[in-house]
Amino acid sequence: MVLEKYSFGVGDRFAQQARAQLRAFELIAADGVAVVPVWNKSNREHTFIGSEPASVQHAAAAAVRAMNWTGGWHVDADHIRINTVDRFVDTADFFTIDVADSIGQPPAAGAVAAFVDRHPELLGDPATFTTNRPELVRIAGKYLAAVSEAGRIYRHVASKKGGAGGFIAEVSMDETDAPQTPLELLVILVALADEEVRLQTIAPKFTGRFNKGVDYVGDLAQFEKEFNDDLAVLAHAVTRYGLPANLKLSVHSGSDKFSLYPIIRRALHRTGAGIHVKTAGTTWLEELIGLAEAGGAGLELARTLYGEALDHVDELCGPYASVIDIRREALPAAATVRTWSGLRLANALRHVPAHPEFDANVRQLLHVAFKLAAKKGTQYLDLVRANEAVVARNVTENIYRRHLRPLFVG
Repeated sequence: MVLEKYSFGVGDRFAQQARAQLRAFELIAADGVAVVPVWNKSNREHTFIGSEPASVQHAAAAAVRAMNWTGGWHVDADHIRINTVDRFVDTADFFTIDVADSIGQPPAAGAVAAFVDRHPELLGDPATFTTNRPELVRIAGKYLAAVSEAGRIYRHVASKKGGAGGFIAEVSMDETDAPQTPLELLVILVALADEEVRLQTIAPKFTGRFNKGVDYVGDLAQFEKEFNDDLAVLAHAVTRYGLPANLKLSVHSGSDKFSLYPIIRRALHRTGAGIHVKTAGTTWLEELIGLAEAGGAGLELARTLYGEALDHVDELCGPYASVIDIRREALPAAATVRTWSGLRLANALRHVPAHPEFDANVRQLLHVAFKLAAKKGTQYLDLVRANEAVVARNVTENIYRRHLRPLFVG
């Protein structure tokens, strides 16, 4: 199984918007760019909502059938580990192997020395993706345990999926504190090649903040340099170490890193490289925006969910503390939001940063509050379905106009 050149990950917390999401990919195809959807949902999200991995595959397959989609599509077992992977095996074909927690753990005895001895080509001129021995020892010591764990998970998945050709493997090291330098990325790729992990995409941690639901915070020039250097590292690793020819970078965006899209687009046009961009809870927020715009019971529920989110802010934000920056003192009171019109609430949530009513604090809080909607049971889902037209319009427009076109067309 080969991952297509351009792929874009879409979350669908409640498995209701697959057709609206797929419509965005039809629109970008009409613009002359083939991008495949990858529906992603993590074990953590399934646990919060009480859903099963099969629900993602069933919703995606139903949309593909209903819309006669003839392009590729995939279902991502997002951020799986060895203790969570088995529940995804039957219904996923894309596995994001998350080994960030193993970074910095001590590798097996003798592993570092053996790696350095096995790769003398990594010692030499830093201008040619090489370094000195002490630095190589340091990097190997930091990452070999994580690579070994990736190999263990990869082989486990392969044993369940009929071999390496039965699935797409991504290795994720982005959910950690420090970004990986291009040299560190090369060492990671060399070690993965040693482990015979046939990864098709890798998600490093980049410089800057990739907070949930809002734009990138950081030095754009530094990101551009890192991104281009990383593309060069991947091209070198494919040629030198026999990794899959379609190996590409994955940007785990946390959704809506609009300021990065022109940088990525320029790099792709210059190099001919592929890309995988993974968004998170954007679609859930578009459902809320649609309910607010619909008015009536939909607006009432959206206001109620905001009030409940304020009441449970510590519980909701705790699991996402490293990827949100909410100024709690700036959050409007629940009573204030209850006076807002549907359009006012929609404007606060919709990610149009230049709009005077946009509120990044409200958006981030509700981004991580999806499990409150899950607790409403059929009330939430019934309202989403009853207001399908306005919800779907927001979902499609968001993915197509704010993501796919800026990323691939400009």
